[in-house]
Amino acid sequence: MRDTARQPSTLPRLQGHVLDAMKRTFVGKDEIIDLLGICLVGGENLFMLGPPGTAKSALVQELGRLIDGRTFDYLLTRFTEPNELFGPFDIRRLREGELVTNTEGMLPEAHLIFLDELLNANSAILNSLLLVLNERIFRRGRETRPLPTLMVVGASNRLPDDEALRALFDRFLIRVHCDNVAPDLLADVLSAGWALEQRQGLPEMPISAADVQELQRQLPEVELTSVRDAYLSLVQHLRNAGIAISDRRAVKLQRLMAASALLCGRRQALPSDLWVLRYIWDSLEQQEVIGAIVDEAISQHEKEPREHPRARSSQAPDPEELSRELDGVARRLAAADLTLAEQAVLKDRLRHLAGRCEWVRDEEQRATLQHHVDDLWREIVKN
Repeated sequence: MRDTARQPSTLPRLQGHVLDAMKRTFVGKDEIIDLLGICLVGGENLFMLGPPGTAKSALVQELGRLIDGRTFDYLLTRFTEPNELFGPFDIRRLREGELVTNTEGMLPEAHLIFLDELLNANSAILNSLLLVLNERIFRRGRETRPLPTLMVVGASNRLPDDEALRALFDRFLIRVHCDNVAPDLLADVLSAGWALEQRQGLPEMPISAADVQELQRQLPEVELTSVRDAYLSLVQHLRNAGIAISDRRAVKLQRLMAASALLCGRRQALPSDLWVLRYIWDSLEQQEVIGAIVDEAISQHEKEPREHPRARSSQAPDPEELSRELDGVARRLAAADLTLAEQAVLKDRLRHLAGRCEWVRDEEQRATLQHHVDDLWREIVKN
């Protein structure tokens, strides 16, 4: 496909001097770094799920350093107060009868925001955070101001378990799992981490927050018409599979498809840019199912030049892992004197595994697993 549109000089610098540089520094984090780049250009928020000590905060801090932007990093607790995030009231102005917040060095002045243990957010800060995430606006009393925020990254070692927190979680369009690296990469992590601690100052060719804002303003220039039918079909397919995609999220995901195209130096989206939908899961169990549906949608189109490197990665369910999990259900069913509550749990587990089995690519393996599922359902009915 020919693309005669100009390519801004910011793009190669963002790829080479920021994203590629981060991949050399943070071993085993390429997937997360690519998603940080997509959300940065798309102006959307990213959620990382994973335990402490897996470089979540360090990734955002390094991104802020490389784009020469202000970063705000805070660990939320159940007792976090608005002043800790947004700043205290200005005492001098308060004496004059004005309620004005002193935001120097606080969240309202940051280009990149990292909120660790996001799901500890309490009702005192929840509404203010939702405004930041939704509209990039800070509002306190009569004070309202637009924010320079390029992206908000939230992190937690758990997923939301109540309605208020689900509303907060929903404002993070993309979700990614961040865990410790594989054992064979640990030596490389130690070397890269030690080198990171010794480094000081800015890179030779940083990009600025203004450069990123200019890229965000170029998103409407990306032509999406050619992939609209494929996108509509994929959203409907995901909804039919039980994946909740609101109209609002469906609209906003187009920004990330455009960002994928822009980062590849294109002003026209390709069906392969649908890859970003792999990361819209609400639970870990949905990841494989969504990945398989998205991969199937992309595979229906021929590979084209300048596709995003993440476009063709496979996330189909692992048949061997599914077989082991079904064996676990069978062993549990064989136990004597199962309570009604335990039977209900096993039914839910088997229902979930049956849904994953449907997305195994190999026809013979899929048939074998589904036969195993049918046998287990018969055992449950007998009990």
